[in-house]
Amino acid sequence: MKATAEANANIALIKYWGKRNSSLILPCNGSISMTCDGMHTKTTVEFSEKYAHDTIIINDEELKKDEKDILGHMERVRKLAGIKEHARIVSESNFPVAAGLASSASGFAALTLAAVKAAGLSLDERELTILTRQGSGSASRSICEGFAEWHRGQKVDGTDSFAESIARKGHWPEFRMLATIVQESKKKVSSRAGMKQTVDTCPFYKGWLDSVDADLQAVREGILEKDFSKVGSTAEQNALKMHATMMTTKPAIIYWIPATLEIMHSVMQWREEGLEAYFTMDAGPNVKVLCLERDEKELTKRLSSLDGVIKTISCRPGDGASLSDKHLF
Repeated sequence: MKATAEANANIALIKYWGKRNSSLILPCNGSISMTCDGMHTKTTVEFSEKYAHDTIIINDEELKKDEKDILGHMERVRKLAGIKEHARIVSESNFPVAAGLASSASGFAALTLAAVKAAGLSLDERELTILTRQGSGSASRSICEGFAEWHRGQKVDGTDSFAESIARKGHWPEFRMLATIVQESKKKVSSRAGMKQTVDTCPFYKGWLDSVDADLQAVREGILEKDFSKVGSTAEQNALKMHATMMTTKPAIIYWIPATLEIMHSVMQWREEGLEAYFTMDAGPNVKVLCLERDEKELTKRLSSLDGVIKTISCRPGDGASLSDKHLF
């Protein structure tokens, strides 16, 4: 009853922001992301009678406060598998956690796959994304390779809200996402809390929802057609709209720091000069810059020279979640 899984983070090109059902984690809108091969989490789960309770160790530190309700997710897996044993969970990520870099996505995807396998369950990819979604919405997309779409769904029970690959990792090998790190510390407002506050108090939230379907269609078509300008410009505008809803909540949520703005302004300036790149940000200060392989080195060089940039991580479309035979304990 022991298994290990690895999953990559995914960065949304069209963002998920807001739940229509918090207990099942059903989104108010669909989303599209790229699974990133440069940022991953590895997790080992063991169920055993020798454990009196669940223990969670993330990056060599035992979790004292379960803000993400990992324990609730383990109960979900136990109930599905019909087992009662508690578990030891050890997880490691190769990038900063809780900093707006989708660590929850890779974390819950790896956790779910490892727990399902350790519990003796056999789920297909769609079933796995539905289960993963109930732990972390965006994590459902990290189950899938390449470019993934998480469908909003219509049903109250959430059985039609799942993720699937709309293009495999080899479809567009020239596509790059440069995760530009300006802050590695944990953000003050979690995505989960920020989302709820936005839905509850933002006067412009309806405008966000009214515009998302058009954004989804544009990026979906752009990916399939390998139209970089279409994907990049739509993704950039979508991110700005999402952050505009955060900034107009009560109280306002502003994740950006000076280095965030410096990158955004630089990318727009470089684009005017003929170096095509676009930016996107999740709920955090770190910026992801979209480009093609031909401009990757030049952009990495320029980004690294900006004040406040700690490092950059270059990502291409990556694999979905997978099992590993190399356990962490």
